[in-house]
Amino acid sequence: MEKGSGLNRRKFLTSTAKGSIAVGLGFTALPELLSSCSNTKKIVSVPFATSFTQQPLPYKYNALENVIDAQTMELHYSKHGAAYAKSLGEAVIAEKLSSGTSLENILQNISKYSVKMRNNAGGHYNHEMFWQSMRPKTSDNKPSGKLLAAIEQQFGSFANLKSKFSDAAKTRFGSGWAWLYTDSTKMLKIGSSANQDNPLMDISEIKGFPVLGLDVWEHAYYLKYQNKRADYVDNWWNVVNWDYVQQRYEAI
Repeated sequence: MEKGSGLNRRKFLTSTAKGSIAVGLGFTALPELLSSCSNTKKIVSVPFATSFTQQPLPYKYNALENVIDAQTMELHYSKHGAAYAKSLGEAVIAEKLSSGTSLENILQNISKYSVKMRNNAGGHYNHEMFWQSMRPKTSDNKPSGKLLAAIEQQFGSFANLKSKFSDAAKTRFGSGWAWLYTDSTKMLKIGSSANQDNPLMDISEIKGFPVLGLDVWEHAYYLKYQNKRADYVDNWWNVVNWDYVQQRYEAI
């Protein structure tokens, strides 16, 4: 594994304390809430903790050119992604989250919250994972180690995984995401979700821990690919950060 690629489990857990909601959004009220929302000890059965604030993009806007163009990346990150983080903070303040609540806990109990919380907690989590799940194109981009072994055991081959995942992405009606996730027995599964839902949510049709997600909202690809979602999906495999995906899988 390349040094510095992705974020390991320890870095994810310790980074939560640096990302309290109000600091990133300019809110100065509710200091108790700010403290409690950075408490990673309350996270149950989720090995990664996601900050409530938008983290820096791990590469330049043009780093994924020929797969994702710089203009799309900039708009996606600085407009769409930033808006989810901002609206999530507003929802958290409005709904007066209890002490110790983490973003993962919100998602696991999303049925108890508002539609605004559901859309923006999901949107923020999904996008923060999405940025980390990509890196500049490499010549031989594929998984390795325990993740590859699990893929070959459960899907027959990496090629079969790509085919099934791509089908889930291409056939998701309207806006949404395609997912590679693990169920309660750590078996790898493939599925998709609408809008900004994800497998962590208690209302999701697919439930588990997401290890890889692909955004198939039109704003993720339309400037370069227009209506050719299939081309976007096929090209996206070239920029998947398998080191990061493997870290998520092995941390469970």
